[in-house]
Amino acid sequence: MLIETHLRNWVFRWSNWLLYRPCFSLAIAFFFAYLAIGYVGNNLSINTDTAELVAPDAPFQQNRRKFEQAFGQDIHTVLILLDSSSPELTKAAAQRLARELRADTEHFSNVYRPDESAFFQRNGLLYLDTDKLQDFSVTLAQAQPFIGRISQDPSLNGFFSIFIDALQGKQGSGEVPIDLMSLIGKVAASLHKTLNGETDLLSWQNLIAENRISEAQSDKAFIFVQPKFDFSRILPAEQAIEAIRAAGAKIQDPNLPAVRVRITGEVGLEHDEMAGMSKGTFTASVFSIVLVCGILLIAYRSWCLTLATLFVLSLGMVFCGLFAAAAVKQLNLISVAFAVSNIGLGVEYAIHLCLRYRDNIDVLVGDKLKAIRTAVLDTSPSLILCAATTSIGLYAFVPTDYQGISELGLLAGTSLFICLFVTLSVLPVLLRLLPKPPLHHLLKGQHPGASKWSQALAHLTLHYAKPISVATVLLALGAAALLFGVKTDFNPINLRDPETESVRAFKELLQTKDTSPMTLSVLAANAEEARTLQHRLAKLPVVDKTLSLFDLVPDDQQEKLNLVDEMMLTLGAQSRSFPQLKTGGDPKPAIVGMLAAIDATLPTRTDPAQIHCLQSFRHELQDVLTELDARFPPDRGVFVEKIQTSLLGTLPTVMNQLLTGFQAEEIDAGSIPEPIKQRWLSAGGLYRIQIFPKQDLNDLGHLQEFITQVQAIAPNVTDLPVMYWESMKSVLAAFRQAILTALVSIALLLLVIRRSVVDTLLVMTPLVLAGLFTMASTVLTGTPVNFANIIALPLLMGLGVDNGIHMVERLHHSLAEDQNIYESSTARGMYYGALTTISSFAGLAFSPHQGIASMGLVITIGIFWIMVCTFILLPALSKLVLKPRVKVVEQA
Repeated sequence: MLIETHLRNWVFRWSNWLLYRPCFSLAIAFFFAYLAIGYVGNNLSINTDTAELVAPDAPFQQNRRKFEQAFGQDIHTVLILLDSSSPELTKAAAQRLARELRADTEHFSNVYRPDESAFFQRNGLLYLDTDKLQDFSVTLAQAQPFIGRISQDPSLNGFFSIFIDALQGKQGSGEVPIDLMSLIGKVAASLHKTLNGETDLLSWQNLIAENRISEAQSDKAFIFVQPKFDFSRILPAEQAIEAIRAAGAKIQDPNLPAVRVRITGEVGLEHDEMAGMSKGTFTASVFSIVLVCGILLIAYRSWCLTLATLFVLSLGMVFCGLFAAAAVKQLNLISVAFAVSNIGLGVEYAIHLCLRYRDNIDVLVGDKLKAIRTAVLDTSPSLILCAATTSIGLYAFVPTDYQGISELGLLAGTSLFICLFVTLSVLPVLLRLLPKPPLHHLLKGQHPGASKWSQALAHLTLHYAKPISVATVLLALGAAALLFGVKTDFNPINLRDPETESVRAFKELLQTKDTSPMTLSVLAANAEEARTLQHRLAKLPVVDKTLSLFDLVPDDQQEKLNLVDEMMLTLGAQSRSFPQLKTGGDPKPAIVGMLAAIDATLPTRTDPAQIHCLQSFRHELQDVLTELDARFPPDRGVFVEKIQTSLLGTLPTVMNQLLTGFQAEEIDAGSIPEPIKQRWLSAGGLYRIQIFPKQDLNDLGHLQEFITQVQAIAPNVTDLPVMYWESMKSVLAAFRQAILTALVSIALLLLVIRRSVVDTLLVMTPLVLAGLFTMASTVLTGTPVNFANIIALPLLMGLGVDNGIHMVERLHHSLAEDQNIYESSTARGMYYGALTTISSFAGLAFSPHQGIASMGLVITIGIFWIMVCTFILLPALSKLVLKPRVKVVEQA
């Protein structure tokens, strides 16, 4: 054909010029590689900001940007989750941690703790439901005698004296705030921990309030932090997160129970994901490099050819990096995968050329220069055609709205030509300079491609062409039926390593309605619109509650204020302040009195549970006495202080926080502090409505239902769930458009170059079928299509097109069984090229990152089906539709 002839002539002149000047040619390549490395180092960077990767001009992205401009303090934040054995300790730790982080202006631009506002501390009781506040008022009235007694003597002596009187049933002795036996059990458990070297802190907030104030998990505290990012790093928030961990370690008190500090939220999740991907990918890459080297050695039976291939591949990567630095300047988390695509497809060019050269050495009896020229001339037309068709498939992704894959298509498509040019230019020169490999007949006298397996495969595909074709049609129909079961998973949480701290914490928060970080936000232009929208949204069956600026003005304030006044009267003199704990006292007399009271009351008890509780308490008290007798000052005082802190340490704090709440005043819109108001009303007058889900959003069905029902009322809704949902929809639309464009463009190019409808169909059929079988396999393996594994499709398409072109070209000359195509360098090149590609990705299937693992699995499955369709189906179809050419060329 005319085009093929022109290609051969051009390659012949170019290779001749290089081969007669090998040292000069190699020196020029080294010189330009040196310049390229310097340019890449100074001009190419990685931008790990994922916000604009998907459809930057789409409506959901515009809604996100509008929300960020209005309420930027809630965007790109780290959520710090603190919890401990008591809510008092958790709150104190959160207060200290927030102070530490605010002082670190190098790493943080904003720190917000929802429960630290003096406004809410003073008026918090007004935000309770009236029924809950009434219940708490009753509880407080029951606890008033205890509070009065302990406030007069806030020490172990005073505390135990209350127990003694309660056990003896003295009139007016003052009752404990909860069931006596329940309190005795908690105190005994706390003493047991302290005596055994553990730290404990009895929660008086839970004891007095009995969890009636709120249904939320009161043992947790939240801090929202805006870190300062460095997007030139692979982990842009790494320094800020390390600073959080250092501050979290600093606030730990060895004399108190540990406070668990966990990092999650949008930034925390992305950080752990990138860290896991980097670690897992590095490990898999080392494994893959070793495996690729082993495969090349088996394919070539030559260290020289293996090193030449790796050198050419590395040189190609340098010049591909040069193009990336000039074309896009910044790689994103998706486009960086062009390097992987080059390795998978670029190495195949070198394999085909080296295997053909190695076979030519045998045929030409050691004439190295002629073997190189012949190998270049024989392989270059099909390699150039492969690069052209594959690049068109990749360029089809450039016009899509998915910026990450758009840049990936541009870089990967152009890099194919760069890798091919380097292969055809530098590899022949290296082969000219390196020693020629030993002849095949010296290697145990056997051609490396010849085997009983290849002969059996040739017999199978050529003798049973019709049955194979019919079976393929049936298999294709079954796979098409399975396509209806293909699932998509747009939730990035499910792609991440489920064992990481951020994912565990995030999923834990999702399980509770009040703590779910997966809420939606709607902006309203004015107060009337905000009220109307909030009213409609609150009626949705998937919505638990909605919050806006209007909810900061409590309902039934006068009734609640009356209840607060009643609680103040109930406490009497204790409503002003609660004293700090007394120190330096000797609790031994009170403990002895406690033991006597227990001994006196035990014979009167008949309930086995109560008897066991009192006996356990007596045992712990006796151990305390033993410890007191065995210790000397000042160690004895330290021990007493430790017991008193574990039993009564939180009481003054809880009481004084409660007394602060008695200072509540009537609230109107004007009395809300500006820092709080700014989180709900922007400077531009936009009102924010936050929508909480009723169901657990760990379930994808619940997440989808939550988003779609809210969008039906408020199409401009935004926040993390919408970003996940709309991004995946855009990605799927982009890939559908790109794949259809790629298939049509590849088919047209093949038709123009090959000038044969039959050849075009033969190349395209295995490609389409392999894609069909791969998608069906994802159904059988339970692997949904996601943000990660969908990137495998361009690579699989490129590999499928290359193999189809190589095989059809070879089949035109080798349709007879005695011309075993599976012994040719073409088939071996395809086989070893597929093995090297699989080895580059198979290790990823074992990554803890679920997205990376699914990508490795899909690529491995896809390559398997490409090889099956190319090696078995394509020869069978060719036997049925192709006619052997009159001129049978010498097999290579």
